[in-house]
Amino acid sequence: MLAIGLWGLDRGGMWGDEGVTFLVGRRTVPQIWQLLHGIDAVHGLYYFFMHVVLAVHPGEVVLRLPSVCGAAATAALVGALGARLARPRVGLWAGLLYAITPVAGHYAQEGRSYAIVSAGAAGATLLLVPVLEGRARPGWWWRYGALVAVTGLLHELVVLTLCAHAATLALARASRAVWLDWARAAGLVGAVVLPLVWVSRRQSEQVSWLVRPGWDNVEALVRDFATGPVGPVFWVSVGLMVVGLTARRTAAVALPLLVLPPAILISVSQYRPLFHERYVLYALAGAPLLAAAGLDRVAGSLARLRPRLRPRASRLPHGSLVTLTGVLAAVVAFLQCLPLYRQDRSPAHRPENLAAVAAVAARGIRPGDPVLYLPSTWRLAALTYPKGFREARDVALAESAARSGTLSGLETTPRELRRTLAGLDRIWVVADSRILKARRQPANALDRLKLAVVEERFTARQQFVSGRVTLRLYVRGPAVATASPPGAHPVTAARPTPQRQPRQQSPAPR
Repeated sequence: MLAIGLWGLDRGGMWGDEGVTFLVGRRTVPQIWQLLHGIDAVHGLYYFFMHVVLAVHPGEVVLRLPSVCGAAATAALVGALGARLARPRVGLWAGLLYAITPVAGHYAQEGRSYAIVSAGAAGATLLLVPVLEGRARPGWWWRYGALVAVTGLLHELVVLTLCAHAATLALARASRAVWLDWARAAGLVGAVVLPLVWVSRRQSEQVSWLVRPGWDNVEALVRDFATGPVGPVFWVSVGLMVVGLTARRTAAVALPLLVLPPAILISVSQYRPLFHERYVLYALAGAPLLAAAGLDRVAGSLARLRPRLRPRASRLPHGSLVTLTGVLAAVVAFLQCLPLYRQDRSPAHRPENLAAVAAVAARGIRPGDPVLYLPSTWRLAALTYPKGFREARDVALAESAARSGTLSGLETTPRELRRTLAGLDRIWVVADSRILKARRQPANALDRLKLAVVEERFTARQQFVSGRVTLRLYVRGPAVATASPPGAHPVTAARPTPQRQPRQQSPAPR
């Protein structure tokens, strides 16, 4: 998992959410604290952690390294779970299957908290195993509760693992004493996480872009949680998971973890949309556990059907041959998914590439050229890569982001902006592509004014599109020539948007 995470880690550009992490992590502690009062409180602990990480070296690779380590830790913990619940070869297979699952590799290279959250949830699940075995020592539950609570501070929706663990205790027919201990630990989690839930509810506009999930979302989640999303690898993976349900001890832990958090969140989202695949990424740990248990069951059935290999027929014991066969099967599955991994490491496979936008801006913007951001959140491009916009003049900005305690700064009044735009002959616009295509109307009154003035008084001359972000040059009056103005970058074809649409999100998401 560590090798897969490090492979192609430097994609040559951050996208919107990573830009938010990068910018907030580089602010001072008081500035981060000020920001959390208005937005992104749900990621507060993660931002403070990234503040320490980015103090070492503020760069794209360092930004993603904690997620790589979190994914590697999760793979190790899944392996440990398989070994404790079944046998060592099940643990080895489960860890390998987690590592080669494309969605695990995707989030291992995201400068966000989800891979780290997955490690915390897997660790808490591992702490539950000694309880099922009746070997929990005094203070064990407090370790469990503390780990879930800290992980919940990284992202509040990880508390849904408590529901999965409660189902596991029910399937294991836990004693009343165990239930009381679990309830106390869950109470500790609630006491720590509920204040964060209360604050984040006041910032619920951050997830207003989410929609009610349907069966297409369920299908996408099933395909992403399988070892391979399409083809024979997918069907073999699903088949092995079904067989793995017969391994009662492993299934009692893996099945609730795999099913309950997504099912609960999807159900709640029918009334208040909150579902996104990344919010329940930690549930992925249950899939390779079931698949590895199913493979172990298949191997056991084949061993009973055939006579055991004679010692002279092989230098390896029969058990070692079975283990090696499972490892080779995982290698074959990885090779089948290799095109997906290569595609995922392309900057074009993310919702946008802010570095590419900034590079075009650096070549095309003349000294003193005015620039507008539509909506203001896409000022993120200039804040993340300031060199590209060094020559530009931000005509709408009234107060900087860091000083105002916001993500993108405070903007001027509509009257002042209209007066400023009236004296311009050309202007660069960094905009949400959907707004320029008339698919989405800006929610903010000032942003609606920007769009109206630009479309009424200016004509688009050239543009560069990177997924959801468009950099467009406008000139006053009708265009009189198709040639690019001196110093401007030529028109560039739009980049294809990522194929994994459910993973896309707006700037400053939860």
